[in-house]
Amino acid sequence: MRAPIPLIVAQRTAYVWNVDDIATLRTDHQICGVLSGTLPHLSQQNVFLGVPLILMPEEAVYLVEKQVAVFVNDCQGHFTPSDAQLQNWVSEQDALSHQLLISHIKETGRSAPGYVMSEAALKKRREREESKAKLTDDAVLDTSPALTPIQSAQGTHQSSTFTLTIPASSTAFDWYLPNSEGCVYSSVESAKQAGIWDFPSSPHERSRCAIFRDLREKGYFIGGGIKFGGEYLVYPGDPLRYHSHFVATVQDSFDSNLRPMEVVAHGRLGTATKKTHLLCAWDDVENKASYLSIEWAGFG
Repeated sequence: MRAPIPLIVAQRTAYVWNVDDIATLRTDHQICGVLSGTLPHLSQQNVFLGVPLILMPEEAVYLVEKQVAVFVNDCQGHFTPSDAQLQNWVSEQDALSHQLLISHIKETGRSAPGYVMSEAALKKRREREESKAKLTDDAVLDTSPALTPIQSAQGTHQSSTFTLTIPASSTAFDWYLPNSEGCVYSSVESAKQAGIWDFPSSPHERSRCAIFRDLREKGYFIGGGIKFGGEYLVYPGDPLRYHSHFVATVQDSFDSNLRPMEVVAHGRLGTATKKTHLLCAWDDVENKASYLSIEWAGFG
């Protein structure tokens, strides 16, 4: 059985940092979330984003209730890396430096003094670091010369672009120990008691969680619907392949008041965006959901 996926909670928001876990959530559990991290050389754009993945509160609650994931307190989940982990990090930086050297030689036909250390220098540095009893933070900072800009023989800076191969798997979690005692919570209630989570805390939020769970169990993919005047976008399949069919709004109960102008607004907005608006309500007594679709129709 696969270990629960750690949901890193900071400021009452759930994040997923491991790319393998992100792929598992999407393919096995139909949970998409929203990527929010910037990518190298694309720091000012907002179309193609990277880790971390931010989950809606309903998504996080659903995963924890299904025992697919656990909450991890971000404030208590970080520990000082061991000597072996630091040495592994230094080795990875050396490998990147070697890739940069090879790329520069292929592009320019000559080496780049002052930018990447030679193999002999790298070997000597490894020997020095292995001889130390304990690696300190200074040993990590000592790798900075491998990341400085390329300097030519005349002392001017040259701008070059190289493609590096960096593993995108789970090595980033070597320094994060989510199974450590005191920072993992396998239920929503235990996370609430620890003060790191507070959703759901009202009748409306409980209705949202119930409706989200019901739609998810019916096989739909769920995304945020704020841009279309609702709480959710409801997709028949993966959003990478399908457009959403419904914009869903959650009512507190079957008896909630709904103004006529709201019905008109939902119908017109849904039709303008080629979607059907879905009014959703949850009955705690009968433990079931009720749905009413609104579509704008022509007259005459």
